[in-house]
Amino acid sequence: MIPHSWNLDPQTAIELQKKLAAQIITSTPLDTARIKLVAGVDVSVKNGISRAAVAVLSFPELSLVEVVTAQTPTPFPYIPGLLSFREGEVILDAHQKLQHQPDMYIFDGMGIMHPRRLGIASHMGLWLNRPTIGCGKTHFVGSYAEPAPERGAYEPVKYHGEIVGVVLRTKNHVKPVYISVGHLATLDTARELVLQCTTKYRLPEPIRAAHHAAGDF
Repeated sequence: MIPHSWNLDPQTAIELQKKLAAQIITSTPLDTARIKLVAGVDVSVKNGISRAAVAVLSFPELSLVEVVTAQTPTPFPYIPGLLSFREGEVILDAHQKLQHQPDMYIFDGMGIMHPRRLGIASHMGLWLNRPTIGCGKTHFVGSYAEPAPERGAYEPVKYHGEIVGVVLRTKNHVKPVYISVGHLATLDTARELVLQCTTKYRLPEPIRAAHHAAGDF
């Protein structure tokens, strides 16, 4: 992918998403035996300032290795479906500070579970050229049946007749999360990895670490 400007008007951003979505790869299984470092990525916005955090954890131990942050005046209005143009540049600013190169990334947001199949995890996956997973906390697009109440239960999310992700129960009798492939993964291996990264809380540990760091300002 050729890097592009983040300073685009909404309609131009939408057209770019449609083009970039064709480059997303969702057929490459994650090889967990080769994954040593997993990053969680999150962005918080307060008073017109966006702060991104990338938290790197060891895998499968889930010990914190490194956290980096960056912040900037929020460059783009809040428009559903265009989150990556609001958050992408500050995420890259934070990522440049890393001393450890993650093998894969879990984003607080969507992958291909998106109207144009290019949520934040997919868009940033193209920039980073690494496997990425979207892990959203709230329903965005698609229809699904409620999964069973036990940890590990899941149901497919369908959008316009296509399976774009799963709704996954990561903790018994707790609200599920919404998992989709970002880039360079398969849905089954993405779902399995999120479960492996989730301990006693609803959200996977890399996302929790990034969320705490992004919100601490």
